Amino acid sequence: MVLLFPWKPLLSLLLFLSLFFYEHWISIPSCNIVPNTDLNQQEHDVVEEENDNDEVLKVMLVANLLLLGSDTSFFNLYFRDYYMSKVFKQKSFYSLKPDMLLVMGDVSARGSTLTRGKWVSVLHQFHGMIGPFIELPFHVVLGDMDVGGCSGLDSNSVYWIARSFPGLDSSGCGAFDIDNVSFVSLNAVALLCGNNKLRFSVEKAVEMERIGSWMDSEKEMSDYGEFTKMSDSFGRRKDLVTSGLGPVLLLHFPLHRAGNGGCKEGNIVRKAPMPLRQGLNALESSRGYTGAPYELWNTIPPNATQYIFQALKPRTDEADILVLLMLDAFWIVFSAHAHEFCDHTHSDGTREITVPAMTWKARDDPGFVFATFRSGGNTVSVSYCSLARESHVLIAYTLILFLLITLWLVANKPYNMCLR
Repeated sequence: MVLLFPWKPLLSLLLFLSLFFYEHWISIPSCNIVPNTDLNQQEHDVVEEENDNDEVLKVMLVANLLLLGSDTSFFNLYFRDYYMSKVFKQKSFYSLKPDMLLVMGDVSARGSTLTRGKWVSVLHQFHGMIGPFIELPFHVVLGDMDVGGCSGLDSNSVYWIARSFPGLDSSGCGAFDIDNVSFVSLNAVALLCGNNKLRFSVEKAVEMERIGSWMDSEKEMSDYGEFTKMSDSFGRRKDLVTSGLGPVLLLHFPLHRAGNGGCKEGNIVRKAPMPLRQGLNALESSRGYTGAPYELWNTIPPNATQYIFQALKPRTDEADILVLLMLDAFWIVFSAHAHEFCDHTHSDGTREITVPAMTWKARDDPGFVFATFRSGGNTVSVSYCSLARESHVLIAYTLILFLLITLWLVANKPYNMCLR
């Protein structure tokens, strides 16, 4: 009697195990440190070694989630949003162990056109997606998809949306401290507009930050209105500017870059020509991302950029430079909107990191940024974390489905021949 090896059940089990481990693997981000090549790398390594025992603040920065709430399609809900939720809930939270989450705008794909009831469904979806991050300090910067363009920018609507997120004032700005690192977020959408109430409110917030940072007592700061009170959302503000330390600036739109500026990915410097960047919008439309108030290459105007630099960047003279080096003082800007990662150094030495879109709705290869701030220093380590390409995942699933169908046909071949 010949015993046949039960290869069919084992092969089926092998395929299902492969599917399980593949699903586990594709939700694990691949993170690589992006070195700041403007610093002497040898000195940078020495600082890193000396500060290994320092307290650190680990921050995960994401952008352009483009959630649809109750209008989410079946494919987005059970495929795209499902995998992004796994990245938040399982892989990023437990493997990277961040202390804080920063969302750099465009939580909603159609926020500016939604009713309040629809917005509530987007907020529920957002809270469900970030999972355990809801227990950590998190801050949301308002984007153009959230509040709309200049033509439809309404202060009452912005206030209603802003109060749905922690640490924002009525104009969509905020300021807070965590572990001696100071953060300031501005409603960059209002800065693109002309003379309007919201723009004046944002400029007032900038002035409050500049004046408040030079105050000698908290009692004096209490007279400066709502923006400075936002500091109590996470911790007390410190008098950082007087010691040469500038706040970490959070914006949805990137600052203006002379000559379309270059971007660094690791040691690679690239420049995206305007026709190519314009072509990105056609690609976004093909992936279901439509109706954006501003094109992807839009930046904050030069005059507003200069105003921000003058108001918020630490003022230093030659005598202060040595002190700042000893303190390892830094000034860094984080932005988003462009859907792609960029590490840009402005002409005055300011480093700006543009956070890529973290959804397959916007690009085939989404990602996020992970930043580590060491206490009291400019040793801010920036890592670019990439996720699996949607096209690769779909190809893999198609292949697995093909193998399963083939296995089923082979397993039922004798039965099919008998029917004939």
